[in-house]
Amino acid sequence: MRVLVVEDEELLAEVIAEGLRREGMAVDVVLDGSAALEHAAVHSYEVLVLDRDLPVVHGDEVCRLLSAGSYPGRILMLTASATVDDRVTGLALGADDYLPKPFAFAELVARVRALGRRAQPPVPPVLEHEGVLLDTARRSAARDGRDLRLTPKEFSVLEILMTASGRVVSAEELLERAWDEHANPFTNSVRVTVMTLRRKLGDPPLIDTVPGAGYRLS
Repeated sequence: MRVLVVEDEELLAEVIAEGLRREGMAVDVVLDGSAALEHAAVHSYEVLVLDRDLPVVHGDEVCRLLSAGSYPGRILMLTASATVDDRVTGLALGADDYLPKPFAFAELVARVRALGRRAQPPVPPVLEHEGVLLDTARRSAARDGRDLRLTPKEFSVLEILMTASGRVVSAEELLERAWDEHANPFTNSVRVTVMTLRRKLGDPPLIDTVPGAGYRLS
């Protein structure tokens, strides 16, 4: 899942981002509403964690513009106010969910995951292919009962390939969906991750390379 955190308190923004990254998400961070709109125009985010009181362009306006433009990502609005009127206003602007500050981080993660599921076609909580079981809720993976001990990036790549149902997934799509904006498109990050993932999956091989196109599960 790729997430955009929009929060003008830089320390809080980084804390949220690092916590979500530890949960296996690819996270970008911006500090004002204008930058949020620019990033949303370039990248496909499943979820935007959007602070309401933003500089340059107010969070309400960001939410309104994205919703009016039928942006496919889901919006979780954060605010220091917990009044019913504020929640109703935020939802009326097009937010999909609303979380008052201060919040428990576990609740933030749960809400982001729930919105991410709504932003994508329905996916079973446990994916299975040729003896591989991928539990997307517990973030665990096994093959024939053997724990694969995947890194967050390896897990994300395998999840994308398994949900593709045999479709060829390009390296560019993997980079867009599993890495954040700081990933260098000219590095071999995807190739190295696929290589280590193949090694952990073992035999018989499951990931095919389609020359000039990308990767798919065999």
